Amino acid sequence: MAYRPTWQGHLKLSLVTCPVALYTATNSGGDVHFNLINPETNNRIRMVTTDPETGPIERSKLVKGYEVSKGEYILLTDEEIKSVKLESTKTIDIERFVPEADIDRLYWDNPYFLAPDGKMAQEAFGVIRTAMERSGQIAIGRVVMSTRERILALEPRGKGILAYTIRTDAEVRRPDEIFDAIDDTAPDPAMISIAEKIIEQQQGPFDASTFVDRYEEALKKLIADKQKGHKVKAIAEPQDTNVVDLMAALRASLAGGGKAPAAKAAPAKPSRAKPEPTARKTRKAS
Repeated sequence: MAYRPTWQGHLKLSLVTCPVALYTATNSGGDVHFNLINPETNNRIRMVTTDPETGPIERSKLVKGYEVSKGEYILLTDEEIKSVKLESTKTIDIERFVPEADIDRLYWDNPYFLAPDGKMAQEAFGVIRTAMERSGQIAIGRVVMSTRERILALEPRGKGILAYTIRTDAEVRRPDEIFDAIDDTAPDPAMISIAEKIIEQQQGPFDASTFVDRYEEALKKLIADKQKGHKVKAIAEPQDTNVVDLMAALRASLAGGGKAPAAKAAPAKPSRAKPEPTARKTRKAS
């Protein structure tokens, strides 16, 4: 399958340059996508671009506008926006090398694959990639994508380079803004000791293939059941997980091999299924 590059330009290390292409390293969201349907006609609803005064308008006639005050916009055409040229619009210029540990995980954003663009670029690309690998550090550069200049962190991955966009300092909230309200009283040492043993029981290698989107799988089953004409069954509310006796819960978890003890069956309550909470995306170290 031929992948379409997100960005094409040059990779530059001092006076050495080579043509490169940047590809997204991840797939978009899950397979279940919904459309808005009028249940009375079973027709899909179409969103129409509309001017509040003149009515519907063709999208091709629209331009972008930046609001400078309430209801006042500076209009910009695509050509005017493209006229803003920076070196990073077409060149990833490596500015410095830093230890990976120096980049807080909060700043890592989206992953991309960087590869040579054409056979003529492979020799110079190989020289830069191998030199980066031997340095053992992360290369920092910049690139313009989607009308923004983004910081890029580059590191060798296989025969190519893994590139991560890095959030700017202004994009990252300070942890203290959230964490300051947490009580700083030291927990019971005995409870910590039991919790550490539970952690030991649950240790193991990370294998991304063992994790699936269980909520999406449940949606697929729901859709398949409705397609077969089956009546949708009510889903019971999840058990309340409030812990009354923390020490008892820790000891029961330890006795159960790090797994929560089986809860007593509760009468089902008709309700809508609630999605599983999504885990914060973290960067996998190479």
